[in-house]
Amino acid sequence: MEQYFTDSQLLYLALITITAPFLSFLFGQFFKKYAVLWGISSISISLVTSVLLFFSVWQNQVLHYSFSWIKLANIQINLGFLLNNLSVIMLVLVSFIALLVHIYSVEYIRKDALKYRYFSYLSLFCFAMLCVVMADNLFLLYAFWELVGFASYLLIGFWFTKRRAVHANKKAFVMNRVGDVGFLVGIMILLAQFGTVDLQTLFAENGLIHSSFVQNGLWVSPFRSMPSAWLTIAGVCFLLGAAGKSAQFPLHSWLPDAMQGPTAVSSLIHAATMVAAGVFLLLRISPLFNEAVLTLMASIGLLTAFMAASIALTQTDIKKVLAFSTISQLGFMVLAVGVQDNASAIFHLSTHAFFKCLLFLAAGMVIHQLHHVKEYTETKFDEQDMANMGGLFKRMPLTAVVFIIAALALAGLPFTSGFLSKDGILISVFDWAGHRGGLFWIFPLLVSITSWLTTFYIFRLIFKTFFGDFRLPNIINVRAEEMHLHDPNNWMKVPAVILAVCCLGLVFAINPLSLESSWLHHAFVQQAHENGLLHLLVPVYINVLSVVLIIAAYYIYAQGRITFSNQRTWYYQFSYQQWYFNWLYDKKLVALVLWKSKMAFWFDRYVIDGLVHFSAKAALFMSRLSDFCDRYLVDGAVNGIASIMSRFSVWFRSMQNGKLQHYFVWMLLLFLGFMIFKIII
Repeated sequence: MEQYFTDSQLLYLALITITAPFLSFLFGQFFKKYAVLWGISSISISLVTSVLLFFSVWQNQVLHYSFSWIKLANIQINLGFLLNNLSVIMLVLVSFIALLVHIYSVEYIRKDALKYRYFSYLSLFCFAMLCVVMADNLFLLYAFWELVGFASYLLIGFWFTKRRAVHANKKAFVMNRVGDVGFLVGIMILLAQFGTVDLQTLFAENGLIHSSFVQNGLWVSPFRSMPSAWLTIAGVCFLLGAAGKSAQFPLHSWLPDAMQGPTAVSSLIHAATMVAAGVFLLLRISPLFNEAVLTLMASIGLLTAFMAASIALTQTDIKKVLAFSTISQLGFMVLAVGVQDNASAIFHLSTHAFFKCLLFLAAGMVIHQLHHVKEYTETKFDEQDMANMGGLFKRMPLTAVVFIIAALALAGLPFTSGFLSKDGILISVFDWAGHRGGLFWIFPLLVSITSWLTTFYIFRLIFKTFFGDFRLPNIINVRAEEMHLHDPNNWMKVPAVILAVCCLGLVFAINPLSLESSWLHHAFVQQAHENGLLHLLVPVYINVLSVVLIIAAYYIYAQGRITFSNQRTWYYQFSYQQWYFNWLYDKKLVALVLWKSKMAFWFDRYVIDGLVHFSAKAALFMSRLSDFCDRYLVDGAVNGIASIMSRFSVWFRSMQNGKLQHYFVWMLLLFLGFMIFKIII
């Protein structure tokens, strides 16, 4: 591909890409009136420069700009950009999705008094994520990784007057820090082994990772060696960091609670930014992982995908269904990395960004309109509860259509982008299990079941929301005509329509039924699947049953022809209670931490402070005793002798008063005393 810009010009474009949202963050804080304009303009600039970088780098040379930053002894950490196929596709995804979310938010957040702060936080969030994508070393990536976490903390808790929002952003922040500890330990291990954290130096085709090897129980690098267990430990540590950010088991429970933030924020977090960062990290450092870590990664991805899909089946909150859907789809991506199909992982990450963003934006349109109904009718109901919906297709047709398009892509049905990317993962899992055999066949079995569950829960949501009878009028006792429900204005509709187009398979492949024709997948694929029969059989058997499940969901939730009550069954409660992970964390881990905190408080109050207070009282008692001895014994003896001598002197002085009769008396007394003394003796 012809390069239209010089390396120095591309460097300036990269700087502009990240500088624009950062300046928007600063200006939004000081020039509040223009915060919306700053936000949309800055992310538009980032999108334009990202597209220019994409066309300059895609399938072309890797661009690496590095500047000396920190130097300690033999360790040097640089500051720079690394632009390759993975970087530039993520740049376009992040900036494009973020621009649509900014436009959508103009209407969604219009009446909020703190909307300037909202757009300012969005800009900070985009700045941090763009820097994560372009960082050329793990230390710099980690720094902006933490900034992404902080920005998400601000956005999830944007409505800080809501107790649940405050609880949610704290939970997200704490659980992500648990994963980030692993990320940091992994960086330290690589730094100790290779003396550098530069991504290109470590992970390029001729990099240090590829030149290292395991022999005789040692992990040997060109610089030093350490026990081979450290290679596995390093991989697990990075996997832990990715699990925290991408909400994988067991650090997944923060993401459903994060729905307390604005829906537009949810769409951005779930689509191509925060939760995508974990998968991006795994893809960035994938040459590091050995067979043990890859198997663990595939297992965690499979378990997370199945678990989240099973939980989504019973949730009644429309945003929670989508939240667990995100967790499940991220599990698919982690599974793909685990079976060493990075191309399908990147492909699904890209397609998922569009249809998941659209699902959240469309759900936000429904919530937004129902919130207006709540304000207009002055009634109380939960605008996110699907029990209060139904029959909205007639009242919000465009919202329903774009939602269905996104749902078809999520279900992976033909002619959608999801059909190509998800089937690529399914084929890879079948191929991977076929080479290993035995118990590994549980992977294609569970991933197939998860795919069918995905189809069922998303169409359950559609039929409960947009079809059947409109249930809200009977619940709040207000006529449907008085609610004035309709599609929102163009600020919200245009981004949704654009995303709906991006959910079509033709956007990613000339032949929307052939994975091999995908330009995106082709750019990353390293080895084609040997079993071509899987390309035909897997999509057929997956999608045939998916269509059957859609029909079943229609009869159950739209037509009501099939009714059953299963709320009291153990498996329904197990799903509805989210596999009891929140109970486990709250009642066991959190309770244990609180108990230990109380014990530490008791020990500090009654033992440490008790000793300090006892010592203080003992010192005070000794000082008082010393004061008493000094005042009444030492000073008393000295003052007593002085007083006695003073009195004796007064007495003896009175004997010398010059009066003769006194002298005779004293002489008589002395004589009598002498005589008595002699008689006694």
